[in-house]
Amino acid sequence: MRVGIVGLGTMGTTHAAGYRDIAGCELVAVADIQPERRRAMVERYGVRSYATLADMLAAETLDVIDVCLPTHLHREHVEMAAAAGKHVFCEKPLARNRTEGHAMVEACHKAGVTLGVGHVVRFFPEYRRAKEIIESRQLGNVGTVYTYRGGGGFPTAWQDWYANYPWSGGLTLDMIIHDFDFLRWTLGEVDRVYAKSTFGRDYNRLEHVFVSLRFKSGVIGNVEGTWLNIGGFGTKFEFACEKGLLTHDSKVASAFRSYQHKSSPEASGPGVAVPESPLARDPYTLELEHFIQCLTEGKEPLINGEEALKAVDIAVAALESIKTGKPVTVESERR
Repeated sequence: MRVGIVGLGTMGTTHAAGYRDIAGCELVAVADIQPERRRAMVERYGVRSYATLADMLAAETLDVIDVCLPTHLHREHVEMAAAAGKHVFCEKPLARNRTEGHAMVEACHKAGVTLGVGHVVRFFPEYRRAKEIIESRQLGNVGTVYTYRGGGGFPTAWQDWYANYPWSGGLTLDMIIHDFDFLRWTLGEVDRVYAKSTFGRDYNRLEHVFVSLRFKSGVIGNVEGTWLNIGGFGTKFEFACEKGLLTHDSKVASAFRSYQHKSSPEASGPGVAVPESPLARDPYTLELEHFIQCLTEGKEPLINGEEALKAVDIAVAALESIKTGKPVTVESERR
């Protein structure tokens, strides 16, 4: 699989490093409008470089285009790659809204190419293990769940696009969409959301968001995201279940724990902490490796366009709730 990357910001450079460690594929070319970024990739990896995706498609024979551009540019470039008959891996979020995301999914279907999306949390061991435990029912039904993601300072990038709300969707669409995807993957469809944010009341680089999710199963979820915590980036989750509590805190040395009540029928002793060791290969490489393997074997990727679009639906509903101050039914559940 011959790969070309368009967009050489943080995620583009992360993906470039990942492809070098994946058997069965070759990073051939990169594209970015900033010459200094192209030069750095050429010097580091010996690839060919171009100013635009159109230039790269015209000059190279490629199998996969990896789109790591700002969110508002995803549709144009995914559709261009699909029209050229290339499989596409697109960074999350898939799109700024449902209309754009649906058009991208349809363009890939029409072209007969595979679309994968970078919801990398599905490849983090603590999140995968949590899903396994919840689905095993060893802790019984989930009552409520809480997730947290944030800190570390506001991201800076090309044309300061993260601070441009119409381009990025702010914290809700760009960052905590990870948690929306993970929770939907683990607990099923979300029916309704209610959200509050500091956006519009403060400097947007200090955004803080709370989103309440009502799942079709009856589970209530609370998702918190922030740029305010200056103590460094961190993530947490807490599943409150019938028979126990499942928690994770990335800032704790032994970050993953599973506790079970002594009184539950299955328990034979006190709660036991179950630590997860750091991976030999980072989750970003694992998600790309999975995508390449799916292409090679003709399988559908774990996180395809339809899955990613449902996460966009939840985030867009949260943005609407923030704007109106009212609960909002998720778009995909209105149909």
